[in-house]
Amino acid sequence: MNFSFDHLVWFHHNPEKAIQPLSEKGVHVAHGGRHDTWGTYNTLSYFGLSYIEFLGIEVLTIAEQHEENRLITQIVEQLAKENREGPAKIAIRTNHIHKLAIKLKQDGHTVYGPLPGQRVTANGEVIQWTLLFIEEHPNQLSLPFFIQWDNSDKERLSAIKEQGLLGRHSDENSKLECVGFVVRDLEDTIRTWGDLLNLTPSEEFWDEDLQARCQKLELPGTHLLFCTPDREGPAEKVLHERGETPFLVNISQANQNSLFELLNGYWRFQ
Repeated sequence: MNFSFDHLVWFHHNPEKAIQPLSEKGVHVAHGGRHDTWGTYNTLSYFGLSYIEFLGIEVLTIAEQHEENRLITQIVEQLAKENREGPAKIAIRTNHIHKLAIKLKQDGHTVYGPLPGQRVTANGEVIQWTLLFIEEHPNQLSLPFFIQWDNSDKERLSAIKEQGLLGRHSDENSKLECVGFVVRDLEDTIRTWGDLLNLTPSEEFWDEDLQARCQKLELPGTHLLFCTPDREGPAEKVLHERGETPFLVNISQANQNSLFELLNGYWRFQ
């Protein structure tokens, strides 16, 4: 079963407020739309079919009604109750979401879904998809969820181009090269995720910027970087303050070389 990276969900009280500070860094963020049945809304930053979704709560009373959509239960808990903004969860794209649900159950996982989802864009267009979630364990890294779009990758990419959402970064060739996660047990976590996504981990290496031992899973579209800190640095700071979580966006072809903190997460341009 083949998987591709789809998007990183970044919780924010006001998703539209991600537009200006990232624009100043050369990253284009556009208005997305509303999820009326979930009580949420978003802004979006596209790098081909890989993208970052800044997700906020628009109507808390609606969001609080959801139990099966584990992304919405997470944003209610983390953003509304704990007031914690920042990168939160990733979505993995598949074209076999119903078969995947059966396989995950056979492997002993508790799953939620498949569930229908949709977003109404600013111009009234309705975009639809299906979601699948895995039951998680408290105080551990949030597992990915899975998404299957109603339209094909080719159709979606064409639509994104027609909307003028591609090539809008300061370097039009910018790529969402990887998303980084900070974890306590590097070996155990990457083995769990590798088994889940049918990927073989890279060799361990030392990341000087993050002051951490790291390994990668080379997921098509955008790689996943797992890091366990060995000394004081960005990874250790996040693990101490927020626990195991996505914490880093690595953008290549960005016409600059820097690591900085913004919107309660780290950004590395290379």
